[in-house]
Amino acid sequence: MSEQKTELANRQCVPCEGGVQPLKPEEARLALTQLHSDWALDEKALTLTRDYRFKHFYQVMSFVNAIAHIANAEDHHPDLSIGYNYCHIRYTTHAIHGLSDNDFICAAKIDRL
Repeated sequence: MSEQKTELANRQCVPCEGGVQPLKPEEARLALTQLHSDWALDEKALTLTRDYRFKHFYQVMSFVNAIAHIANAEDHHPDLSIGYNYCHIRYTTHAIHGLSDNDFICAAKIDRL
């Protein structure tokens, strides 16, 4: 794991109740380089997503439970879509209607799973 990726994953989320600006698209694109290459930004750089595939449903659920642990520890929660063999993760900081450092911190922690 690169030093940048390790550094991001070692950070803690900061509570965000609004009143701050979301990351600019260029800031979000730079932060994206610190994550696994399967993470993607939407065209306006307002959401961060990644899809995972698994062989069995119990693997999906184990993964989702690990994500839930990260989300609760960081008090920053993704939107998840799950099915028999997949998990789709979507991050955005709802209070600011865009991306924050918290989204990338949590994504980096998921990369460690």
